Amino acid sequence: MRILIVTPRQPRTTGNWQAASRQQKGLESLGHTVRIVEAEESGSDLEEIAEHFAPDVVNVLHAYRSGNPWLACRQAQYLPLAVTLTGTDVNHGLDNPEQRTTILRVLAKAEAVITINSLTMESMARNYPEWIAKLHHVAPAVDFGHGFWDLRGQWNIPRRTVLFLHPAGIRPVKGNRELLEMFERVACAHQCVLVFCGPILDEAYAREFLKTLRERTWAIYAGEVPAEVMRSVLGAADVVLNNSCSEGFSNTLHEAACLGVPILARNIPGNLVAFEPGRQGLTYDSPEDFVRHALNLASHPEVRRRFSWPMPPSYSLLGEARQLEKIYRALTRQSAWIQSSGPPL
Repeated sequence: MRILIVTPRQPRTTGNWQAASRQQKGLESLGHTVRIVEAEESGSDLEEIAEHFAPDVVNVLHAYRSGNPWLACRQAQYLPLAVTLTGTDVNHGLDNPEQRTTILRVLAKAEAVITINSLTMESMARNYPEWIAKLHHVAPAVDFGHGFWDLRGQWNIPRRTVLFLHPAGIRPVKGNRELLEMFERVACAHQCVLVFCGPILDEAYAREFLKTLRERTWAIYAGEVPAEVMRSVLGAADVVLNNSCSEGFSNTLHEAACLGVPILARNIPGNLVAFEPGRQGLTYDSPEDFVRHALNLASHPEVRRRFSWPMPPSYSLLGEARQLEKIYRALTRQSAWIQSSGPPL
């Protein structure tokens, strides 16, 4: 098959791009031809790319930002479409009057709606029972690169210093600035450091975040970290954090759990399915909960060891690709049947 994956235009260290790249690698290992294209507000370039690539099936990652430009393309009228829902779609877009109509139009047009979060699939099935037949849960694989980056050495962080890592883009939904403020009590009580890494996705929010960070000697912004070195960056941490107010599925928490790095994450559905709370880490519902758990983790190595049980990945790269392949093949068969005269009466 020839498969076109459409993603929003974002830095290549974001979850959407990493998911697309991982899926491309897995599908190509099965013999398929895969192209990733970034969608602009206008679908004109996308239409030209689709014309030259001639895909058998299209998968858009992000119903609003990728699906909307795709529906503006001429090929959207006849090519089978799969939509992979993101956390922004489900947790924000469907509640936004300006985006909801577009998202529902994209989902209605799609022959398959994919989510990597099983809780999201259950919620979609409850709220949109007419689409149950085309809902699919595809658990993500973990695909670490082989690069190395010495996080502690780069920033002169001694091994004895407890390192809390917050790997996330810098934007309001990730709660970067709010985490700085919560962590103040932890840093005052124990020798530790809080490191942020991730691309700047909201310039105004980032300016305020960096201003707040510069006032705290125990906090570091390490910048945008390439995906191929994330294994070594996660491995350098004593605790991996997630302070997002919403997630579709936290890939970084899933990766940390597979490496056996203790986790402290906000209690939201997109985090809860990424690791096993109580085995790979803890969750919190309030700043008070966060401070209590963070101080306990910082002060007691034996508590960190208790949450250092590596979790096996849900699927291998090939396992994830085979799930997608099965969905895409069903769509192409369905499309071929519709375009033919149909079965005899």
